[in-house]
Amino acid sequence: MIVDPFVAHRSLLFTVAYEMLGSAADAEDVLQETWLRWADVDRSQVHDPRAYLVRAVTRQALNRIRTLSRRREDYVGEWLPEPLLTHPDVADDVELAESVSIAMLTVLETLGPTERAVFVLREVFDIPYEEVAEAVGKTPAAVRQIARRARSHIAARQSRVSVSRSEHKAVVARFVTALHTGRIQDLMEIMAPDVVFIADGGGQSGAALAPVHGAGLVATMLAGTDRAASRTTTVWLNGAPAIRIESDRGRAAVSIVVENGRITRIYATSNPQKLTRLDKPADLTR
Repeated sequence: MIVDPFVAHRSLLFTVAYEMLGSAADAEDVLQETWLRWADVDRSQVHDPRAYLVRAVTRQALNRIRTLSRRREDYVGEWLPEPLLTHPDVADDVELAESVSIAMLTVLETLGPTERAVFVLREVFDIPYEEVAEAVGKTPAAVRQIARRARSHIAARQSRVSVSRSEHKAVVARFVTALHTGRIQDLMEIMAPDVVFIADGGGQSGAALAPVHGAGLVATMLAGTDRAASRTTTVWLNGAPAIRIESDRGRAAVSIVVENGRITRIYATSNPQKLTRLDKPADLTR
């Protein structure tokens, strides 16, 4: 039986849209719009369905970014990407895991729409410059320049330290233990002195409206949470070990960045609209 190319490449298309938008809900909307257009296409004129669909998804995602930018201007507090429950084997593809990490998606938010599309298509999915140029409506030469600027921008803002999966898991386990004890000293020992805590409650849950800097302040804040009423489990989010917290007040997803055995960044999402993908693993692929 012949499988429709859209169905065959759906996981890839979702991954492209998600990396461009940082939102699974918006990525699904983009895929729906792409499917409607694909259904009307004369397939006999499409010589490379995968390339055609990637271009179509990219264009729809660029249109959606313009709408989202206006929406995010009114967002309450910090905006973080929507966390996704993922299979552990996503981490086997190191480049994919890095590209979908909350840390990377947060950095991608600092790029312009075209720069983000070029970086994702070229650096993550290794799509030829000529195809990227068609997707974003630029010349190949312009795309090469955009790609260089985007790489430089990303390199200046992302961690330069590569951490093994086992080390990341060990730090997450220590962090969970420290959260359970609630002792400030235990929390400070697992965090770098200049750690940054970023929370996204979207105005719908109790969350810091601005980043909290420094191990002392972050540890004091975390030690003050109600531990008795919460249940903490270790899960795989966005290709890395992370934490899911459940309580009577709601749930939260917590991802961390580790450097030299200590936590340098903590991303905590408690906006309920962004936590609908924590029960079923997302299919991400390159």
